[in-house]
Amino acid sequence: MIDQQQGREQSGEARRRSVGIAAFVAGLVVTLAFFGFFPGLPHVIDWGAIVVAVLVGALARWICQSWMGKRREEGE
Repeated sequence: MIDQQQGREQSGEARRRSVGIAAFVAGLVVTLAFFGFFPGLPHVIDWGAIVVAVLVGALARWICQSWMGKRREEGE
């Protein structure tokens, strides 16, 4: 019984981690695409755009993980 609960917790943490990574990559790619293809902006990816993209990716990961944590608490 305890082994099953630990297995679920580990699988939940693995899922949370993989979803967090996916959210980070999605935020990074969407931000770089915005800076690269949005009309009116210079179509150059510079260091400022890369830093902003990393920050947006980190913010997306944090939001996604906090949202998943709240859903997990509600489910218990």
